[in-house]
Amino acid sequence: MATPRMQQLGRLLALSLLAIALAGCAAQMAYRDGRDLVAQDKVEEGLLKYQEAIAKEPGNAVYRAAFLRERDRNALRLLDQAERHRAAGKGALALQDYSRVLAFDPANERARAGLLSVEMDERHARMLEAAAASVDKKEFEQARLKLAAILAERPQHEQARLMLARVGEQATERAPEDALAAAFRQPITIEFREAPLKQVFEVISRRSGLNFVFDKDVKADQRTSIFLKNSTVEAAVYYLMVGNQLAHQVMDGNTILVYPNSAVKLKEYQELTVKTFFLANAEAKTIVNTLKTILKARDVVADEKLNLVIMRDNPEAIRIASRLVALQDVAEAEVMLDVEILEIKRSRMLELGIAWPNEVTLAPLRSFGGGQLTLDNLRDLRRRDIGVSALSATVTAAKTDGDSNTLANPRIRVRNKEKAKVVIGDKVPNVTTTISPGAGGFASESVNYIDVGLTLNVEPTIYLNNEVAIRISLEVSNLVSTITTPNGTTAYQIGSRSASTMLQLKDGETQVLAGLINSEDRSSGSKVPGLGNLPILGRLFGTTRDDNEKTEIVLSITPHLVRTVQRPPASQSEFNAGTEASFRSRPDQAPRTPVVIPVRQQPQQAAPSAIPSAPPPAAPASQAPQAVPVPAGVPAAPQVTPIAAPTTTTTTTTTTTEAAEPPAETEE
Repeated sequence: MATPRMQQLGRLLALSLLAIALAGCAAQMAYRDGRDLVAQDKVEEGLLKYQEAIAKEPGNAVYRAAFLRERDRNALRLLDQAERHRAAGKGALALQDYSRVLAFDPANERARAGLLSVEMDERHARMLEAAAASVDKKEFEQARLKLAAILAERPQHEQARLMLARVGEQATERAPEDALAAAFRQPITIEFREAPLKQVFEVISRRSGLNFVFDKDVKADQRTSIFLKNSTVEAAVYYLMVGNQLAHQVMDGNTILVYPNSAVKLKEYQELTVKTFFLANAEAKTIVNTLKTILKARDVVADEKLNLVIMRDNPEAIRIASRLVALQDVAEAEVMLDVEILEIKRSRMLELGIAWPNEVTLAPLRSFGGGQLTLDNLRDLRRRDIGVSALSATVTAAKTDGDSNTLANPRIRVRNKEKAKVVIGDKVPNVTTTISPGAGGFASESVNYIDVGLTLNVEPTIYLNNEVAIRISLEVSNLVSTITTPNGTTAYQIGSRSASTMLQLKDGETQVLAGLINSEDRSSGSKVPGLGNLPILGRLFGTTRDDNEKTEIVLSITPHLVRTVQRPPASQSEFNAGTEASFRSRPDQAPRTPVVIPVRQQPQQAAPSAIPSAPPPAAPASQAPQAVPVPAGVPAAPQVTPIAAPTTTTTTTTTTTEAAEPPAETEE
């Protein structure tokens, strides 16, 4: 009889079973709902249902496997879809797909990287628009800097690469002082002979609006001569620096520091830039070798693990290094080799004739008490006491024909000047036994494997004219026989046919290599002596076997260029690199048509080397001369409308200006 306690335990057990059953039903329903939602592309809701089913039945491996499978499959699908949207320029759709992946798989690194890539694409688009606006304004250096920044982060950016090529064609190379471009591009005509250097700079300063600051070691009494017509302020500054062994440093958008061009001063004033080159194709050690050889760079290191190069040098050297790296960091050319290898084998066998018995065995049928048979016993033998072995003759008439083709058609993609190998066949074990000398010696065995079959080695070299030179080595081997040594070791006899050559083919051209032929003819026979040699009838007293076997190897190869060697534009492969002492490039002289305003300078104690200058022509009425300020401490230079023949030796300084309206005339 059941006690109340047992009844209570039974009820609890029933309730537990009911709860488990209900939980199982709920988990099953959640699993089905999740499967339906995923099928409707409601991935997030479906995966939540899968997680709900797993929470209700943690030990159910089916639910967990389904969740992981659907999560990974849909993540891969959405990521591929996002990549296609990003490649098509649909950044918003790509961002949406990446966000969906992170919603149900927050640890997905590919989705996180995709979000950063979309943000980078948007930033590059804005920079590209700014570069295009700079090109429209003829600010080529600003456009070049923006495009170089884009290509530094994304070297495969096609629009930036094409725009940079157009900028290189439209603009000549500018110096780093393009922050002063507006002032530097002003036209000027200046003539000084043995004039104080600082005075010349002051005249240029008043003409261009630039500020010049001099180092304390610049000689105050240094004199210079310069004659420039229809030139620019930049050219005047450059030639003054070069001609007087000076160097300059741009301090801000309006100020230039002038100092002696010596090693000590260069270390003190010359600013250095640290540039990191992230390489996509070239090797870091190769780039470092180039920079050390061409630019004599000392502060340059290579990180072969990350494949990057870090360089510290002046801005001009960094600019040239960037162009050199761009020339070397290009993708290697690749070729797809379509190879077809055919082995043609023909075999013929003819066996015809009658195989007669070639031996007869005679044996006595009587026994002689179990003893040995003697000659005395043979006397008593009669014909019925001697047995004869069975005699039989076999008629043979057989002919066998066999044709077989073995075809291999590998497609190999190979980089330029890299080796590729194809092996089709078997590895035959070759056992080698080593016996140690001496009474206590022991024997050891080692197994080496020999490739038997087809082995193809290719090494392509791709040229600029879309031709491919291919070094080919073909070997076809087969197992002929097995040889057993007296020690019991097994060796193999391997037949081999090989060919090696060098071809140069055009893209898509097919070359066939044939003639690797192996022909074997064998003839064997068994005849009755004497009778087998009779003409015609002798065929009835013997058999003849004729074997004919012929094999030929045919190889055809066709190269298809996947990526060719690109010849860079002339503007990128050849550019100005300064002098041996400095990488600063010579400025471009392209001033606009100037308006010439003569300024006569009073002589300072007629110098022996002073040469009288011809009087400048009178200015037209529509272009009256304008007064030019004279530096402090220098005698005033009066302005005259027509200048008569001078009565004293003069040094003429002429500056140019562009005025919207005729300048007012100033008289002394």
